[in-house]
Amino acid sequence: MSSTKNTLILGISLIISFAIIAVIGSNAALEHKSMERTVTVKGLSEREYLADTVIWPIQFTTASNDLTAIYQTIEESNQKVIEFLQSKGINRDEISSSAPSITDKSARSYGSSQPAEFRYTATKAITVYSENVEQVRGVMSLLGELGKEGIVFTTDSYQAQPDYLFTRLNEVKPEMIEEATKKAREVAEKFALDSNSELGKIKQARQGQFSISARDRHNPHLKKVRVVSTIEYYLSD
Repeated sequence: MSSTKNTLILGISLIISFAIIAVIGSNAALEHKSMERTVTVKGLSEREYLADTVIWPIQFTTASNDLTAIYQTIEESNQKVIEFLQSKGINRDEISSSAPSITDKSARSYGSSQPAEFRYTATKAITVYSENVEQVRGVMSLLGELGKEGIVFTTDSYQAQPDYLFTRLNEVKPEMIEEATKKAREVAEKFALDSNSELGKIKQARQGQFSISARDRHNPHLKKVRVVSTIEYYLSD
């Protein structure tokens, strides 16, 4: 009987001890949590670069009632454009040419009942893919010279607009991340100073996505590269 009583007392004592330890541990955790202060800041790095690659589609068209003649004319125009580009310093391996697209207007089942002046129209595209961006841009302004030879260019369609690329992102990433991190720390230090605190170590950091866009619609060859880093710092009194 005495042994059972002692065992019961020991069990109750252990339960009370564990409860006290749990309460103390919980209070300590809450106190630690309340003392943990942080500040989250953002740092921006934004730079402007010249595009390093240009894709320039050159579309031209012609019309005729003779299918054989229209093929001959479009191929002659194709050769003239290639020779012109080469004469302006663009390498032949930077120039590619697609097959012509022929439209037979008499085969259409819709549209005006009035017969078209020309039955066939042909469109052909030459594409310049080059890393010599400034040189190609200079040639773009000279293309009108071929208009004097009867070549009709299509310049108002979306497919005929040049595309500019910036492919050196991996080269500029380290410096831009460093700059964004530095600016974030400057903001955090200012916050700590204003709140009479000391800036501690980084708790966590998130690097935002890099974005590349044209500086404006009039200068698509100038690229704006941007990244925002989000960093959380510890604060102490």
